[in-house]
Amino acid sequence: MSIKVILITGASSGIGEATARRLAADGHQVVLGARRIDRLKALAEELIAAGGAAEFQELDVTDLESFRAFTAGAHDRHGRIDVLVNNAGVMPLSTLDALRVEDWNQMIDVNLRGTLHGIASVLPIMRAQGYGHIVNVASTSAYRVDPTAAVYCATKFAVRAVSEGLRQENTDVRVTVVSPGFTRSELTDRGGDPDVRAAVQAASDELAIPASAVADAIGYAIAQPANVDVSELIVRPTAQR
Repeated sequence: MSIKVILITGASSGIGEATARRLAADGHQVVLGARRIDRLKALAEELIAAGGAAEFQELDVTDLESFRAFTAGAHDRHGRIDVLVNNAGVMPLSTLDALRVEDWNQMIDVNLRGTLHGIASVLPIMRAQGYGHIVNVASTSAYRVDPTAAVYCATKFAVRAVSEGLRQENTDVRVTVVSPGFTRSELTDRGGDPDVRAAVQAASDELAIPASAVADAIGYAIAQPANVDVSELIVRPTAQR
């Protein structure tokens, strides 16, 4: 297995953190990005102590220049970028008539615009290299719409659409969409309608799979030969409808 330089967004918790652990354990060089720099530092130090190769840089995916700086830093240090895991996401849920417009905009900014910023930052490098792999983390909400989740679902449907378009436009850059169902993370802990948040947390407590299960799926897609593109993976609890 070749050692890859892998950028991971939203790496301070949840799926991003689990993915960093999995890929570092596989021997890859992981570059961790998130806004909570203290968590990134602690995680990077833990991975290095365990024999892994890890580094970190503050990243706000809603800011294109922040993403470009994150990407440029990794490229300057390593001379290449093999994989981007576009994982950062938020999920403040509510019914549309609650008119939580700031929550809507946050989901659009992080879930969709953040994904696009990642693509814009790494695609020129990958095209110049002649290879690369972009892994976009969507959701089972990219395949169905539920009450209280209309805007969240819209952003994740959009991530799927962008990913498929990107895949069709490229023959030298692989594109994978990984869509988790209920997963143990901090995604349901912040924002949105309090009653909806409580209901989702209760369902998650009952059904959720560990974030490591999603990280394993990402690791699987990355490990495939260069001429094999695992385009979509759905990973959810057996009991989730």
